Amino acid sequence: MKDIVKKYYIGQENELEILHGIDLDVEEGEFVSIVGASGSGKSTLMNIIGLLDRPTSGTYFLNGLNVSDAKDQDLSKIRNKKIGFVFQNFNLIPRISAMGNVELPMMYGKVEKEKRQERAIELLKLVDMEDRKDHNPNELSGGQKQRVAIARAMANDPDIILADEPTGALDSKTGRLVMDIFHKLNEVEKKTIILITHNTELAEETSRVLTMSDGRIG
Repeated sequence: MKDIVKKYYIGQENELEILHGIDLDVEEGEFVSIVGASGSGKSTLMNIIGLLDRPTSGTYFLNGLNVSDAKDQDLSKIRNKKIGFVFQNFNLIPRISAMGNVELPMMYGKVEKEKRQERAIELLKLVDMEDRKDHNPNELSGGQKQRVAIARAMANDPDIILADEPTGALDSKTGRLVMDIFHKLNEVEKKTIILITHNTELAEETSRVLTMSDGRIG
């Protein structure tokens, strides 16, 4: 990312600039954390990294592809294939099983049913949730939901996993379990992981800590 600016209400009296020219390089296979207080611009930056939002100006290259200029339909394809998301509040679909939730990104990616199911079971094994595959989210604890969410983030074998306060809704013991899974994904599966957190202790476990303040990386 080079000189990423994000503004809202452009041209209006209440125009607001949230990101003030962010430069960010993340190498393949890195485990990076971005820390900062509430309101520092972390979530805005994450939405741009995850192609959920566009910068007002600046350039963003993902795997050598300039995604700053990509069309919306191309962005959604890139997002589906290249980026896995893990959110603080899990974002699981309540009416379908753990396995169904993990299969979902593969359905959007047009993966055939048999392969989808095979991959979902493999990923639930990876996060030690295979025995809960037929349970709906309301039958799972917070830590179990987050493990299912991590399995879902891995569904299309993405290049990057973006984790936004993934332990924020969990107690410290369960949070530890979740962090161990991220380390495993980084070290064994060689995934690039970007962790957004306000927890400096967790951030210090990653290979590089970037601090955000007032829309800038210090």
